[in-house]
Amino acid sequence: MRLERLNHNKIKIFLTFDDLIERGLTKEDLWHDSIKVHQLFRDMIEEASEELGFEANGAIAVEVYSLQAQGMVVIVTKDVESQDHDDEDDDFSDDYIEMQVTLDESDDLFYEFHTFEDVIQLSSRLVPLNILSGKLYSYNHHFYLLFEEDDIPDSEVLISILAEFGNSSTITKYKVHEYGKMLISERSIEDIYRYFLKR
Repeated sequence: MRLERLNHNKIKIFLTFDDLIERGLTKEDLWHDSIKVHQLFRDMIEEASEELGFEANGAIAVEVYSLQAQGMVVIVTKDVESQDHDDEDDDFSDDYIEMQVTLDESDDLFYEFHTFEDVIQLSSRLVPLNILSGKLYSYNHHFYLLFEEDDIPDSEVLISILAEFGNSSTITKYKVHEYGKMLISERSIEDIYRYFLKR
């Protein structure tokens, strides 16, 4: 589990599916309003409190984005007005947290690569499988490949090959699209292979 403070009342938590398994949960469990899921959110808030000084009593909004084969991105936002009101109200317990949970799932694959050479070598493995699509971005000296749901013929095969050369991204595709630079907008695997490997 990785935590990042986005601003004074918002944090981002990245959970891998291994993190969920360690807590006795599956991805499907998150779609149900169960005691285990509430305990997971409480544990995340406690860890955020210890590591980031993020105190959340009262009302909070929890947005969960499930990323195929990558994990979950959880955005936690505390309601500042509710927080101020709760500080003045002695009737509330310190442990009181009211959660509004929103769940969203993405079938896109979004992977991060440390070097451009990793992307070139990846293309040499994907072109023989006729996987030619993808959008290529650069952001903070790393490279990112986005395969949208319609571009993925066999996700299990693609995921296993992507994992050999890169890592599932803990940064959302929206952030990279907004702040990064798009290098190739479509069929990036085909273009990279043609420019760097085809003889």
